Amino acid sequence: MSTATANLENDHIHILRLIDVMDCISHESEANVEHLEAIVNIIRNFADGLHHAKEENLLFPKMVEKGFSFEQGPIAVMMHDHVLGRNFVKGMSDNIALYKAGNKASLTEVFRNFNGYGELLKAHIAKENNVLFRMADKVLSGDEQQVLLNQFHEEEKKPACAENNCIIQIDNLVKLYNL
Repeated sequence: MSTATANLENDHIHILRLIDVMDCISHESEANVEHLEAIVNIIRNFADGLHHAKEENLLFPKMVEKGFSFEQGPIAVMMHDHVLGRNFVKGMSDNIALYKAGNKASLTEVFRNFNGYGELLKAHIAKENNVLFRMADKVLSGDEQQVLLNQFHEEEKKPACAENNCIIQIDNLVKLYNL
């Protein structure tokens, strides 16, 4: 990965693999609570905690410096999608707790939130990969991309992601569900 945007696109590959696992699980009549909780933790630590943080705290502000707006346009749309995604994750977490406590009917809501999150993120990732990141590639110099990439690597060293080995956990779930 020679650019910051390529680094983010690589994150997307792993997020999409996790969404495939979520889709597979959502077709089951029962679910392994540990797997459900692992998915929420991976989303919170990797998709939101690391990936969205790299975008929201580093890439988007740099794009604003280049004339983009936080209030309207593509960055505003991406930020709105991030909020919607967090709402789905809260729905997952709340209903997993109910399921874990014995409310079997709450699994339907877990799956509804899985599916909503998955559909949102597939569309979101397509918008970022095909539109927003291409815009960033046009306005960011090679040096600016390198500075961002170095900042991303520093973020990736932080304990929340490193300790949880998010990509390894995704790999393990993919293997468990034969995807």
